[in-house]
Amino acid sequence: MKLVSDWRRVVAVSLSFWMQVFGLVVLLVPEFLYFSTGQDSDPALWWWLGVLLLLAGIAGRLLRQELRQYWEVLRWICVGALVVVFGFLLTFAAPVAALETDARRVIEVAVPFIEKEEGMRTTAYRDIVGVPTICAGSTRGVRMGMKKTLRECRDLLRREVAEYREGLHHYFTGETKRRRLTPERDAAYTSLAFNCGIRAIGKSTATRRLNNGDIAGGCAALGWWNKAGGRVIRGLVNRRKREQALCLKGL
Repeated sequence: MKLVSDWRRVVAVSLSFWMQVFGLVVLLVPEFLYFSTGQDSDPALWWWLGVLLLLAGIAGRLLRQELRQYWEVLRWICVGALVVVFGFLLTFAAPVAALETDARRVIEVAVPFIEKEEGMRTTAYRDIVGVPTICAGSTRGVRMGMKKTLRECRDLLRREVAEYREGLHHYFTGETKRRRLTPERDAAYTSLAFNCGIRAIGKSTATRRLNNGDIAGGCAALGWWNKAGGRVIRGLVNRRKREQALCLKGL
């Protein structure tokens, strides 16, 4: 297999070549954004942009592309580049500030809610299943005898809540994050993940229902996580009811 003899000319002036290149780039952009930022973008928009560019490439195969058409081809290339940039701005760049604002609003709801549910203890203790715990349910790197100030505990809680929320958001669809997660509902799911683990809640029926558009069903499924050590715990039953109420707020 060899390159065509005039491949340099093809690269320089071929409309079909560049439209297909831009089509491929457009289809890869959302994957790049997800792996670099962890944020989903609208798949439908990128898919249609990619399809239109690939169709332009197919149409270009039927047109004679002489050197005198160079500037016309260049114009099409510029249009393709602008389409890609415009799509990027629509799906990612514009929502960045709003994303940060939404995160702050969720944390403002979630932190006091979780602190009240977990309780605040500045000296390490063992939780209901015997895990060394400190502050408002923090277990990472905790050992018995450890102490923290109240300010250190609250700073730690804010960091961990933000981390749990961000981790759980990887399991939500773009549509869920845009339309179904009010700050209160986001806080309810974050509280459950904080208590039971990101992966467990990310793969749970509660998350799957929410992603499928069944908001009430997703909120109801939060109540299923009421066991510790294999048995139903009254305190967890009551906590799940409060999380469900928070989740359903405004529905």
